[in-house]
Amino acid sequence: MLIKQPADIHPSEITPPELYARRREFLKTAAVFGAAALLPPIMRGTVAQAADDDLKLTPYKDITAYNNFYEFGSSKSDPAENAGSLKTKPWFVAVEGHCEKPGRYTLEDFLAPHPSEERIYRLRCVEAWSMVVPWLGVPLSTILPRFQPTASAKYVEFTTLLDPAQMPGQRTRLLDWPYVEGLRMDEAMNPLTLLATGLYGKELPNQNGAPLRLVVPWKYGFKSIKSIVKIRFTETQPKTTWAISGPGEYGFYANVNPAVDHPRWSQKKERRVGDLFRRETLPFNGYAEQVAGLYTGMDLKTFF
Repeated sequence: MLIKQPADIHPSEITPPELYARRREFLKTAAVFGAAALLPPIMRGTVAQAADDDLKLTPYKDITAYNNFYEFGSSKSDPAENAGSLKTKPWFVAVEGHCEKPGRYTLEDFLAPHPSEERIYRLRCVEAWSMVVPWLGVPLSTILPRFQPTASAKYVEFTTLLDPAQMPGQRTRLLDWPYVEGLRMDEAMNPLTLLATGLYGKELPNQNGAPLRLVVPWKYGFKSIKSIVKIRFTETQPKTTWAISGPGEYGFYANVNPAVDHPRWSQKKERRVGDLFRRETLPFNGYAEQVAGLYTGMDLKTFF
């Protein structure tokens, strides 16, 4: 489903979260009667996922008030309280490394000419909590080829803004700043991988990674790097922030695998934000059919 880019959305056009959720329920019901065949591919994928797991949307107030964004503090409430200092306009994204068209692009040029799509994805965090978020964004697979990565580009490295004046968490030694994440090239080019620019039909809030963040729905949330200012095509595996900080706890791949426990807690169950009871964690966060083939032959207990 194609959605207007956030800059084109007027306040009068924004659907309230309550009505938005009802619209999603209507579409699920319509699919039972064969309407799924008439929907665009991305919506058909969303309906298919709903058949084997509850995709009830997490309320907007919870999505925007319960976050991990250590640049603004280590508490879940810190980002919403502290992220107002972040200036997201204008915004630039540098493209570097093994590609034919490196450069420094405005956010608009970086994303152009692709319109935003709506995608409902589960977001799973290593602390055993999860959300269901209606994202707006552009598939990364439509962005990267524009920069003509060379045959040497085996990985894509992403870097967050480094600005302690705007991001008070960066004044601490909690992590080795700036925040860096990475994907293997085939992971980056998977159709599910999204560069998100909004949620719930609105512009992405600062605390959720404005103006540009990564969403990789089959991986733990720490792969979803926020406030991206640089992507770099590399030949070798990037040295990512959490893998440096805790190599025994946070592997490069970060695929949701309930069979591999975090050293300090089990990953077998999760609690969806707003729910009372815990539920079974799904392998690859429920996206195994779409992505398990990326890891054929790999020991996912070793490459975690």
